[in-house]
Amino acid sequence: MQKNIGIGVGVFILIMLAVMLYWDSEPDVFNVPEAAATRAGSAEEKLVTGYVTTATLIEVAETLFKKKGGYLSNDIMLPSVIMDNVPNWEFGVLVQVRDMSRVLRNDLSRSQTTSTEDKDLMVAEPQMHFDSESWMLPATETEYKKGIKSFKKYLSRLQSTEDRDAQFYARSDNLREWLSVVEKRLGSLSQRLSASVGQVRINTDLQGDTNAAQATTTDDSQEIKTPWTEIDDVFYEARGTAWALIHLMHAMEIDFSGVLEKKNATVSMRQIIRELEATQENVWSPTILNGSGFGFFANHSLVMASYISRANSAVIDLRNLLEQG
Repeated sequence: MQKNIGIGVGVFILIMLAVMLYWDSEPDVFNVPEAAATRAGSAEEKLVTGYVTTATLIEVAETLFKKKGGYLSNDIMLPSVIMDNVPNWEFGVLVQVRDMSRVLRNDLSRSQTTSTEDKDLMVAEPQMHFDSESWMLPATETEYKKGIKSFKKYLSRLQSTEDRDAQFYARSDNLREWLSVVEKRLGSLSQRLSASVGQVRINTDLQGDTNAAQATTTDDSQEIKTPWTEIDDVFYEARGTAWALIHLMHAMEIDFSGVLEKKNATVSMRQIIRELEATQENVWSPTILNGSGFGFFANHSLVMASYISRANSAVIDLRNLLEQG
């Protein structure tokens, strides 16, 4: 009896390990123009301004459910409950979906601040901000799919010649608005990744303004270090963020082609995409190594931080270029 129980436990563990290995993989980058054309129904069909960006946002969001294992962040069953790499990747993607949905609702779909919000985006945007770890009553997947359904309604109205209320304004100020959000996300990730080895940082919170004030005082310098248990979490969140941004950047390059060409900034957008694509290289190590900066072992977080920082610098340069007359 005990032998049979031992064999059963061993088989169960092997099955769980096999499932974990199968689920513990990130989806490949998809072709943005082809995915948008397929969603439109024909590769030959003319896509209206904003169609590619909205279709890409939907495709990125749906990938959270269509990839191997489906959506894992709210699972409470084995083996997904003990997996953390993919759930952190999902969160990185989700943050970009949330940011884009908010900019789409507040800026891209409105001609000015006093104009009326789009009726479908008013539903879609808050749905994507639902708790990412809710298991049931209601489940996260249910709420996010409601948001995606509303995005699809907006997309359909956007292409319709009979509905003039659904709009997408490809203006330089709207592109700058989204890039400013991306800049903050990448800047934060860069700092968190760099803190894998610990850093002593000088407090520059109030620099540039002698009359500036803050709620509570802070030390002139402080040591920042990511706990060793969170190093791989930050790494995979950055991978998910970069994966989502690659597609959204491609989409914005298409919909804002006129704006970018006028500013001679298309190459700047492509440089951002190239830096982000470098973050998607295969990780050959079974674990995320955390060697010192110039130590014997690699530090995957610092390598990722390098690509993220360069992408962030390129985003800042592009924003400055778009602000010029």
